[in-house]
Amino acid sequence: MEFDSIQRVPLNTPVWSTVFIKRQLPKRLVRLEEVAMNLWWCWHQDAIEMFESIDKDLWKAVNGNPLLLLDKIPSKKYRELAKDSDFLGRLDAVYANYTGYMAQKLERKGPRIAYFCMEYGIDTSLKIYSGGLGILAGDYLKEASDMKVNMTAVGLLYRYGYFTQKISAQGDQIADYVPQDFMKIPATPLRDKEGQWLKIGIELPGRMMYARIWHVAVGRTDLYLLDTDFEDNRPEDRQVTHQLYGGDWDNRLKQEILLGMGGVRLLRKLGLEIDVYHCNEGHASFSLLERLGEFVNENNMPFSAAIEAVRSSSLFTTHTPVPAGHDSFSEDMLRTYLHRYTDILKTDWRNFMQLGKVNVDDPSEKFSMSIIAANLSQEVNGVSWLHGKVSQKIFASMYPGYLPEELYISSVTNGVHYPTWTAPEWKAIHRDVFGDAFRTHHYDKSCFSGIYSVPDETIWATRQNLRRKLIERVKEVIADTSASSHYSPQEIVKIRKTLRDDVLTFGFARRFATYKRAHLLFSDLDRLSEIVNNPEYPVQFLFAGKAHPADGGGQGLIKRIIEISRMPQFIGKVVFVPNYDITIAKTLVQGVDVWMNNPTRPLEASGTSGEKAVMNGVMHFSVLDGWWVEGYKPGAGWCLKMERTYDNQNFQDELDSATIYNIIENEIAPMFYDKNMRGISREWIQTIKNTVAQVACNFTTNRMLSEYCEKYYNKLALRYALLREDDFAKAREIAVWKNRMRSIWQGIEILSLTRPENIAEAVATNKDYNAELVLRAGDFKPEEIGAEIILAEQNAKGEYHIAETFAFKYLETREDRIIYRALVDPETAGSYQLATRIYAKYEGMPHRQDFELVKWL
Repeated sequence: MEFDSIQRVPLNTPVWSTVFIKRQLPKRLVRLEEVAMNLWWCWHQDAIEMFESIDKDLWKAVNGNPLLLLDKIPSKKYRELAKDSDFLGRLDAVYANYTGYMAQKLERKGPRIAYFCMEYGIDTSLKIYSGGLGILAGDYLKEASDMKVNMTAVGLLYRYGYFTQKISAQGDQIADYVPQDFMKIPATPLRDKEGQWLKIGIELPGRMMYARIWHVAVGRTDLYLLDTDFEDNRPEDRQVTHQLYGGDWDNRLKQEILLGMGGVRLLRKLGLEIDVYHCNEGHASFSLLERLGEFVNENNMPFSAAIEAVRSSSLFTTHTPVPAGHDSFSEDMLRTYLHRYTDILKTDWRNFMQLGKVNVDDPSEKFSMSIIAANLSQEVNGVSWLHGKVSQKIFASMYPGYLPEELYISSVTNGVHYPTWTAPEWKAIHRDVFGDAFRTHHYDKSCFSGIYSVPDETIWATRQNLRRKLIERVKEVIADTSASSHYSPQEIVKIRKTLRDDVLTFGFARRFATYKRAHLLFSDLDRLSEIVNNPEYPVQFLFAGKAHPADGGGQGLIKRIIEISRMPQFIGKVVFVPNYDITIAKTLVQGVDVWMNNPTRPLEASGTSGEKAVMNGVMHFSVLDGWWVEGYKPGAGWCLKMERTYDNQNFQDELDSATIYNIIENEIAPMFYDKNMRGISREWIQTIKNTVAQVACNFTTNRMLSEYCEKYYNKLALRYALLREDDFAKAREIAVWKNRMRSIWQGIEILSLTRPENIAEAVATNKDYNAELVLRAGDFKPEEIGAEIILAEQNAKGEYHIAETFAFKYLETREDRIIYRALVDPETAGSYQLATRIYAKYEGMPHRQDFELVKWL
């Protein structure tokens, strides 16, 4: 018997190959790509709405990234859009707005500024930022674009950027580093005429590290980024631009070498002429070192004269309010990477190290990036009035001949970019009442007073609408279990049911560091429960923010807040919103009613989240620290006083916590719910109007950039122009003078000093006293020595503060004696400390502290 047999045919498995299908837009729509590649779109509402109108769900899914949106749109949809007259009209209007804006790039005037920063927070589609420093830098570039300031920015392009935050079921923060697809970001490779990618090289021990140059258009402002993650480099050097603030100190040093030295080489590679160099934080300080080498070798200048040339064109902005927060590196690490610089600078190792150390003979002192920046910058500034004062104390050891308050370190208080952070609903209202000049970006801040003419009903309705949008968004975010799982399904249902859009809502969102004291609100849970569950005046709190992956204390705060938010009495009343980014930040600052901040004084250098809130009529409730010291106005927010009551921080925390509860219970909540027959709180609306007219007007990047131009950029450009005339003749002259004065300083002989014994008597009798100083004539001119009597008061902490100063004037020279005399006529009676000092004097120096020679007598 025969059987049929089935013969199996051998089959192979699929052979896959990678192919890239590039989007092909109809000719009528190619303008979409051009607009998407310039981050101008992210602060122009018509452009945002145009992209969103293509597919609202997809726009939300790609988190507002237009390049990613364009990649995901099917060809069929493109063909439909190309025939949609409404969409084409919208596209044409946006494109006309864009091209008209960009045409004015040729009108940029003023000094040519190079701005260096380690991070830039411009939009979520470009993840090269972590927090406040980057967000500020991003706002600054946008404002430079709007105001047509001639600025070029330099930074690094990170493969992984900063981490994406996920929260575990236990409330632990998980740092998820997601690589950026450089094909889906608004950055373009820069190529030469032959099509080769432009690169710069950095000398490292035994090898070269190369970096590719990328270009990002931020409106009219050009941002250039460096990236080392490609095959020309060793694995350890490819990692340099993997993570922002990632890796060990060796990697951090290489990052800062790349940003500073590489950044200057980038500018040279592109042939860009620069008048003023601005280091936004000390990370970029090696840019100053690179320029020193250029002057020494290309201009044949002595090391000391090159310092004068670099200083004359440099500005250093510090953002750090504590000494430990300033980056510093061991001398051994510097020797490993920068030993060649003694040859490049034609000086010895001691002189080189002296640039970044206060005591060059102390082997345990590290090389500080902030100290080298201060030594090589003509101007130094903090980022708020209070931070400027704090910075004077931090850098006081650099200037032992002067009291901290005398230092030239000044301040420009940070601001925020109004078009970026203000809700479209508010922009429409402001457009009608702020006047025509406001649209030009050159306006008087008094125009914000136009808010007083807006009807109360309009203000109230706008706030209600923005709060409703916020609550809807928060409910969406916490329901997305793919991002975080810190709430169970049952808890999510409860939160969505409990969280209300008609309840007084507080926001607290920022980097979670222990000094920001997010825990203050939770020091008395029974009291907090009474506040949030008050049937007459209910309140709810929204928290968001990331902690640095190495900051266990900050991560512990997040976990504790999540634990409390899951308690039955707080579920839906206290909510933690995960993965804080620019998009969530906008929703929060626009939607809450009150913005909270509780830093330990004076550790908040400036803070800008509250500034973003006040642009939207959101009142600020904070410790008087950072920007709020200048911003607070009675009737336009609330404050905890600046002065400490207790030296013990735990006691101070208890007091501040109780004060917060009292103000919420007795002032804020009753005002919000004190509604008239029409359901409107007139007093609340008046406070909103005061917030916009009296506070918000002072904290825009428009005001901030105007101050930088007036106080620093314009003056530095003039100074640099003066010093570089005739092959830097003035710089060489100053260096020669300083070297001569150093050589004779210890030999200056004080023959006599007579001064009044009883200053108090001079006040009481209205009698003038003459003090006299006699020096032995030497290798100096009388006008090269300055002298003064200082009257100072001493506070309880032993700190001296100058009450009055009486300058000596050159009187005459008798044989070998040079005589100076001072008129001492104090204004106020009291107990004072008196001292006299002499100093080397040169009329061409912008600041006394530009030269270290001071002698107290």
